[in-house]
Amino acid sequence: MKYFSLNHQAPFVDFSVATIQGQAPDKGLYFPETIPSLPKDFIDNIKQYHKTEIGVTVMQPYVGNAMPLSVLEKMVDETVNFPFPLVSITPSIAALELFHGPTLAFKDVGARFMSRSLAYFNRLNNKPVTVLVATSGDTGGAVANGFLGVDGVEVIILFPKNKVSKVQELQLTTLGSNITALEIEGNFDDCQAMVKEAFIDKDLKDTLTLTSANSINVARWLPQQLYYFFAYQQWQQQTSPVIAVPSGNFGNICAAILAHQSGLPVQHFIASCNANKAVTNYLHTGIYQAQHSVPTYSNAMDVGNPGNFIRILEIFDHSFQALKNKISSYSIDDATTIQTIQTVYQEYNYLLDPHGAVAFAALSQYLMQFPDHDGYIAATAHPVKFPEVVEKTTGLQIPIPEAIRGLFTKEKISINMPANFEALKEFLLNRK
Repeated sequence: MKYFSLNHQAPFVDFSVATIQGQAPDKGLYFPETIPSLPKDFIDNIKQYHKTEIGVTVMQPYVGNAMPLSVLEKMVDETVNFPFPLVSITPSIAALELFHGPTLAFKDVGARFMSRSLAYFNRLNNKPVTVLVATSGDTGGAVANGFLGVDGVEVIILFPKNKVSKVQELQLTTLGSNITALEIEGNFDDCQAMVKEAFIDKDLKDTLTLTSANSINVARWLPQQLYYFFAYQQWQQQTSPVIAVPSGNFGNICAAILAHQSGLPVQHFIASCNANKAVTNYLHTGIYQAQHSVPTYSNAMDVGNPGNFIRILEIFDHSFQALKNKISSYSIDDATTIQTIQTVYQEYNYLLDPHGAVAFAALSQYLMQFPDHDGYIAATAHPVKFPEVVEKTTGLQIPIPEAIRGLFTKEKISINMPANFEALKEFLLNRK
């Protein structure tokens, strides 16, 4: 499998180079030369397969000969060794719970797969790799956990000051070791812009081996397909599901669409957005216009210019009509988010986090138009990550899961930095 840049001004590369580089030299995102077609009998008999077998079958065409099959099998096994239950909420809506990993968020899958990929590809290199990542909430914690203690890898995480939840902040700032947290005086778009500029800066490229662990990186983006196959294993209804995904940078829903292109049965996709609705507006008007991000209760989705949307356009050959036929999008405001958390808890005894609530509200709106369909939401984070919103709304004291209890006794360590690329550049060069 070869990967090309969506800016079409860079050489084709294999999976290992795309993983190490993160972004193509022409600033474009890497995209697979072909989208694999999975055998029909694999889909028809999916209930018979173990999660690791599914993961290897899906990922092997993308990895190609960049690593031996035995290495890929071990990598996948370690990546998906926790539950991905599909839990019924209402007769027509279920939740695919993606928060049973070590940092209680869906990004554990991509971060674990990427950390193991990078460790394998860098195993013979004496020069350390610097992983530079911007986070609006959950990416940073998952990346920090996935890369903690990995030899030859330094991780620098940029997060927006006062714009992530308490648990998210602790996951970013308490690990130490090879993990450094930079607290940026700005928003997520500022963090992402600083990271992107770092990748094209000549001085940094000459001095450091830089890569990204955001969903722009194929090793973090592509494994997110796997849990949609795990959901289909558990799907009981006769018709294919409608899938609603909380959408910020659009890597997760893009992976789901890629899985569908490979053969996974899906009726329709719902890009569930909060007030940051550039894609919602695009699907209504046909005109894409980036926005300045605005803060919401579903903070991991506070992205004004989704980096992965270009990949979705590529999947649909930049055809607006083809895209519109398969994807709908709804913008859910904070008031509706709160109301949804409250109503679902009171009526169905199910606790949603703000991101899951956005997806539930969006899917509910869609199903009112198509009542003969059934669907599920991607429940992307544990409600404990957002206690201020969830507990205030429901009156429920959320028990702290064992996986994060120890964080509350650790000291926060972070470095404050202005939302300025030159400040980041100086920091990175002076670390050497």
